[in-house]
Amino acid sequence: MTNLSDKETVLASNEAFYNAFSKRDISAMSLLWWQGTSSLCIHPGGRVLIGWEMIRASWESIFQNTDFLEIELEIIKIEIDQALAYVVVGETVLQSSRGRKLKAQSMATNIFQKMAQKWYLVHHHGSPIMR
Repeated sequence: MTNLSDKETVLASNEAFYNAFSKRDISAMSLLWWQGTSSLCIHPGGRVLIGWEMIRASWESIFQNTDFLEIELEIIKIEIDQALAYVVVGETVLQSSRGRKLKAQSMATNIFQKMAQKWYLVHHHGSPIMR
């Protein structure tokens, strides 16, 4: 049986991730990610980024090259074990960069691991939805 407070904490961490994403806030993003070499990130259409240093650089690049972000989420599934949790979401990202506006839809899986009583994001994988 899942501890309700763990579910609330994981959902709050997932929401904090998307808030940091939409606000282009690398400091807030840094607080959420496990900063070790085992973290993984795959942006839609991108290659596997391994370790916090590569992941951080990717987010910094996205934030520096984007003027505006708005993200709509639909939580599709959440599963929590004692030390691992995953959240599957549908994302609609509205982005403005150098006067160009882009709307993209993707599916994402965010995996959190509980370490030292805190849930850290250890894996983010976004995949574009092809229509």
